Amino acid sequence: MKLEKIIKISGNIRVKTGLHIGSGNDNIQIGGVDNTVVKDPIKKKPYIPGSSLKGKIRTLLEWATNRVIDDGKPYNDKNGFYDPIVRIFGNGKAEANNSAGPTRASFSDCFLIDDQKLADIGYTEIKTEVVINRRTGTALSTGLRSTERVPAGAKFEFEITYKVFDKQDEENLELLLLGMKLLENDALGGSTSRGYGRIQFEDVSIDNNKEKFKNIKLSPDYFKKWEKQGA
Repeated sequence: MKLEKIIKISGNIRVKTGLHIGSGNDNIQIGGVDNTVVKDPIKKKPYIPGSSLKGKIRTLLEWATNRVIDDGKPYNDKNGFYDPIVRIFGNGKAEANNSAGPTRASFSDCFLIDDQKLADIGYTEIKTEVVINRRTGTALSTGLRSTERVPAGAKFEFEITYKVFDKQDEENLELLLLGMKLLENDALGGSTSRGYGRIQFEDVSIDNNKEKFKNIKLSPDYFKKWEKQGA
């Protein structure tokens, strides 16, 4: 295999509704926030882990191409030289990439773009939610929970690099871009069924071409060409 080129996909992610990507902190203090967001340990500002972006785009594409398997784990194929999902995202740490070669797409962590308005109100917000008694329609005092979110309007820089070894990699790039479009129609992070995590990719540049992503259109029929038979 010979590396022909590396394509850079970059731009901004705009948060349209409060975004919660959890920090994994299980030490809840009395009077504290139940669910905190992940933050840069040095600047103490929220960020979007590249793994979160990669994982959600991969999941949506696996659903769209009939690759969700019974055990719920990421799709893998030890003989996946021709499999687009394995090529783009890899087989995971539990499985060697084998014939597919190295993972093509690498997702960087997405860091917050400084904004004075955001700095003035705070880089995060606390949303308190309640559980409603189905009979009385009133809030249950035992059902209070507080969640930290990145507020709507915040922007993050993102960067994805994509390795091209052959013509199939060139063709598979479009599938990755379609996954980004799927994410715009879905949501990122936690509590998405409650309206969290709607995002928009903005000013997307693909090796300095800002028209290519704009021209990508979602169509259910399109995914048939990528569909896995018998999955």
